[in-house]
Amino acid sequence: MVLFEEEITRLHRIRKTVMQMLKDRNYLVGDFEINVTKEQFRNKYGDNMKREDLQLNKTKRNDSSDQIYVFFPEEAKVGVKTMKTYTNRMKSENVFRAILVVQQNLTPFARTCISEISSKFHLEVFQEAELLVNIKEHVLVPEQQVLTTEEKKTLLERYTVKETQIQEALMLPGSHEGFLFQLLIPCYKTGQFVYETMFVRNEYLTHGIRHILKNT
Repeated sequence: MVLFEEEITRLHRIRKTVMQMLKDRNYLVGDFEINVTKEQFRNKYGDNMKREDLQLNKTKRNDSSDQIYVFFPEEAKVGVKTMKTYTNRMKSENVFRAILVVQQNLTPFARTCISEISSKFHLEVFQEAELLVNIKEHVLVPEQQVLTTEEKKTLLERYTVKETQIQEALMLPGSHEGFLFQLLIPCYKTGQFVYETMFVRNEYLTHGIRHILKNT
């Protein structure tokens, strides 16, 4: 089936954002892959392209054994059967990370499936609408940097607190991992940056912050 022009434009934009996301996470992605024009995209996949044709597999820049799949399910609402197809493929190829780009959402059973396999496979789900633009490029989104171990130590010493106390203050069980971030917020009056620090539990990371994480 030949896709409408709007749909081809949509898929082209989504693929570009995915490529930018992978590069930010230190996967091997060339600028030429990010800068593919819509015409080049159309020539490669055709006017009757299927979403599943956009599937990607990338490796980490510094570790070729660390791979990630990006799946683009064909069905509007993804069910357990599709999830099992993906996880079986990942298992056979020793790939333990994947991103699912879905048109609508997952069925309740598919969500349960992801929860049940989370100890072995790390799957992230994005709706297509979330990837039409790269949120990092928005002028109102400040740059977000994960604090290094040394920066975290300095911060905690400055305020004489322990990381567990931050978790407790946010009513987070101590067993949960999280990240300390510094936000670089520009001050338009002085032209300087204001630094704000925050703690975010893994499960509650926004998609914008996830873009810049090396590992989540």
